Amino acid sequence: MAKNKLARFAELSTFSNTYQNYDVTDPKLVNFEGEEVNLKGKWNELHFKNDLPIVLELACGGGEYTVAMAKNLPNRNYIGVDIKGARIWKGAKIAMEEGLSNAAFLRTRIEQLGLFFGENEISEIWITFPDPFLRVGKAQRRLTSARFSKIYKNVLKKDAIIHLKTDDPTLYAFTLETIDEEKYQLIYENNDIYGSELYTEELHYKTYYEKKHLENRKTIKYIRYTLGE
Repeated sequence: MAKNKLARFAELSTFSNTYQNYDVTDPKLVNFEGEEVNLKGKWNELHFKNDLPIVLELACGGGEYTVAMAKNLPNRNYIGVDIKGARIWKGAKIAMEEGLSNAAFLRTRIEQLGLFFGENEISEIWITFPDPFLRVGKAQRRLTSARFSKIYKNVLKKDAIIHLKTDDPTLYAFTLETIDEEKYQLIYENNDIYGSELYTEELHYKTYYEKKHLENRKTIKYIRYTLGE
């Protein structure tokens, strides 16, 4: 397994659709040529070379949602963000092989988004089956917590949409409570998305974990909201 991870790390560093922050104490990005690049506020200009809206998939894991959206909804640019290089290798490799020029990947901590994206640069965020952090005292590590929302505000456009897709009832309830307490704007919520017609096309796409949850007869929940002013 260790050798497999090392091989993936090595291959990931050769992908032109991937940028990596190797040291969290040194906020710089390195591209596939080993060069330091500054993309903050310039992702459209320097990487995508278009002016399409940019969508982030946070804690993207294997990047299934990033790849699916890039393939099926080509009128936007998509960036999968995760700290684990061996995970994003899968999505980055598929995107390279399929020539998805509107899909990119960023290896960094989500806490550091403000270092690599400019104000008003991001139009949308997807959070798909994140770790719910159920242990006592870990709630502020949840990606829908007020703590993380403050980070998102630094890079999101006004009225940018945030999507949560999860199987976990605790995270679902916590997110709704946070939206209410922080006076965010709830657009839509459903605690069983497959119990009726799907609200939006993107909900058709399934991650590895969602498929496992469905096999175990878990219900899939969805929340759509904005952070407001």
